[in-house]
Amino acid sequence: MAKITPQNLQLFNQNVRYEDPLEIVSFVLEFSESPVVTTSFGPYAAAVLYACSRVKKDIPVIWCDTGYNTAATYKHASFLTETLQLHLDIFAPKFTTAFLNHTMGIPNLDNPKHALFSEKVKLEPFERAFKKYQPDVWFTNVRKNQTTFREGLDVFSFSKDGILKVSPFYHFADDELVRYIQSQNLPLEFDYYDPVKASAHRECGIHFK
Repeated sequence: MAKITPQNLQLFNQNVRYEDPLEIVSFVLEFSESPVVTTSFGPYAAAVLYACSRVKKDIPVIWCDTGYNTAATYKHASFLTETLQLHLDIFAPKFTTAFLNHTMGIPNLDNPKHALFSEKVKLEPFERAFKKYQPDVWFTNVRKNQTTFREGLDVFSFSKDGILKVSPFYHFADDELVRYIQSQNLPLEFDYYDPVKASAHRECGIHFK
């Protein structure tokens, strides 16, 4: 099985443009030695979690829990973890939410503290998770219509560290993803909050890695 490389990346992306997400996951897992899937348990999280756990039941699921999630998100996470029997590993900030609220609050994008807040709340836990698992493949729920940055990606891309990023639902529109999730009798949860992004169309920083 030929592996995906930066040199043949475009060809592989062309070949899987209309493939079923489960087929994409299955194909990649034929050569991956240490795959992981990341999630924020956002509105459409069930899609990639279902696809990955369906093909590889013991795939590590990394959740960088900011500590600022809504009660609905925690309920959603518990339901999906139990229903899909996820091998969930939670990485939290080294500082409690109460401490961060006291020392920094939730700084907006114009606040000089925002970059430091992002580092403490999400980027450091993410880096700690990847240091533990040392993945060669990183499954994500990234889609092209989410942010300007993501428009330049594809089903397959590479992180700055050379990890193969796989986004099986990259070409799905919102309504298509809703139908996919509902077809598996899984829930969507739109009561979601990310203190780092500050805007639905802004990157939190993880996918710049």
